[in-house]
Amino acid sequence: MILRPFIVEETGCASYLFGCPSTGTFAVVDPHPDRIDDYLAAAHSGGGEIRQVIDTHVHADHRSGARELCSRTGAVLRLPEGAPVEYAFEPLVDGERVELGNTKVDVISTPGHVWEHACLLVSDEARAPDPWLVFTGDTLFVNSVGRPDLHGSERELADALHASLSERLMALPDWIEVYPGHVGGSACGAGISSNPFSTIGFERRHNELAVESDAATFVDRLLAEQEPAPPEFAENYQANRAA
Repeated sequence: MILRPFIVEETGCASYLFGCPSTGTFAVVDPHPDRIDDYLAAAHSGGGEIRQVIDTHVHADHRSGARELCSRTGAVLRLPEGAPVEYAFEPLVDGERVELGNTKVDVISTPGHVWEHACLLVSDEARAPDPWLVFTGDTLFVNSVGRPDLHGSERELADALHASLSERLMALPDWIEVYPGHVGGSACGAGISSNPFSTIGFERRHNELAVESDAATFVDRLLAEQEPAPPEFAENYQANRAA
């Protein structure tokens, strides 16, 4: 399996190219418009083509590069089922398995940052059938979790985020590597570590919010920690929804 991270240092945005080099079948997760040429170059150097472009959710902190990347590659555009956008996409359905050659992707619905959010549990069957890593989007960060206060209904979303963390992500095995949608410097979560990657086991030991057992305590603490969202977030969100 090939895995290439791309980080935009100024805003802490992380995206990833991954897939099966044996079949030359790649996907890109949460593409940023400033890195389109980098994804294409990485796919070329890996001897493959980008066949699927995945946004884990409709972004607010930055403009998505997904549609441009699809236009330049002919790849399928994927968003979570029910994503509130005005253009066509192929939905990611909870429990679905996406196949990229020997690389298998199991879709995990994780509402909380927004209602329509998907994490991606990845296996490399050329090595073993066990899952290896999870792309967590804006649900779980290193030393933090996603903010639920960008689109209203923040207490309901925070409660849903608690369930997504406790019942879905933190129930994964300790060895699963965590590749989040943002790193330190992002305004999408409070106290995100500058260390870009982690494991479920390390977050279980050191990420207090991710393992908070009481939902009411989680909601109160999470909302209290959030700084006001930057004003451009609302504009970006609407642009990413628009046809």
